[in-house]
Amino acid sequence: MILAEKSSAASVQGNEDRDQAVRRYDHLLLDKVLARDLRLDSDELEQVADLFREQKCDLDDEIARMQNSAVRLKLQQKLGLVERILERVEEARAML
Repeated sequence: MILAEKSSAASVQGNEDRDQAVRRYDHLLLDKVLARDLRLDSDELEQVADLFREQKCDLDDEIARMQNSAVRLKLQQKLGLVERILERVEEARAML
């Protein structure tokens, strides 16, 4: 029983390490996009598109839960920006 718990804890730690590495890589890609260094290969474009799709879903969820109209407006503006960026990234992917 203790061995199974240790194995499960090691598995959870491994997943957390992998998730943290993915988040670091996502931040590097985001920094590259924000710096307008858009020389991305097809894999990077796919990852950037995934990153913005996730951000879009998160913003949609947050807007739906938000009660404060001023904050909701700011989130909607951010959502609009994310949608425009996602559209551009998807256009770039289609050109490759």
